[in-house]
Amino acid sequence: MTVLKNIKPEFLSYGAEVRRLRKAAGLTQQELADLVNVTRSYITQIESGKARCRRDFALRLDRGLKSGTTLVEAWDELLESIKSDKYPEFFANFPKAEQTAIMLRAYEERIVHGLFQTERYARFLLQDEDAVKNRMRRQEILYRVPCPVVTVVMDESVLYREVGGKEVMREQLEFLLELSKRERVNIQIAPIRYIRNVWATFVIATLPDQRQVVYTAKAYGGETSSRPDELALVNETMTVLQAEALNVHDTRERIRKVIGERWA
Repeated sequence: MTVLKNIKPEFLSYGAEVRRLRKAAGLTQQELADLVNVTRSYITQIESGKARCRRDFALRLDRGLKSGTTLVEAWDELLESIKSDKYPEFFANFPKAEQTAIMLRAYEERIVHGLFQTERYARFLLQDEDAVKNRMRRQEILYRVPCPVVTVVMDESVLYREVGGKEVMREQLEFLLELSKRERVNIQIAPIRYIRNVWATFVIATLPDQRQVVYTAKAYGGETSSRPDELALVNETMTVLQAEALNVHDTRERIRKVIGERWA
């Protein structure tokens, strides 16, 4: 067993899958521990992301839970994702939290939120094939069943800031309209005016155990944090933003208006 000094989002994701399968099988942590010949505390550590199990133990879990090869495949995918992900160093540990999250809340002030970007829009911004592929792969969570609840407030200037030309912008804004009609996706536009305590873009990921992780963009790179004081500040800011922003229905009308007036 390897006990982690800091809980990493990628292991939280794996632990959440173990917990889901255990509950689906109607087992307590102690009952599962008895089936695979370990202590209950070890199962607790695996499910909470505090311990990283070996591949042979993932096989034992699959046998104990009668889950086929689900957990060993998840273990292999986890290892592969750690090897292959090519995110900037300052962002490297947040996508794991994003993929695990049951709720995502974000604010964007300059460009369309990453999870909502079309491929052509993203390609113009990134101009790197691996980076584009990783951004598109992140969006797969929007098509999961169920997908996380995603709420994004974007500054109105995002609708007017040209990225890639008129055709790209029209396609991008039409895609926002399409996304806004999904049951678990909420898009709001914040009018162009001063809003207190809003100084940077951010994303708050709420994990299955209700813990939160926030990624905040900085002038040079960015920062991931789970400090209670920083989470409290960003949660307060998000509440203010949603209160100041247009509701989802008025947001759709504003996007339609901008498409017709600016990008048609």
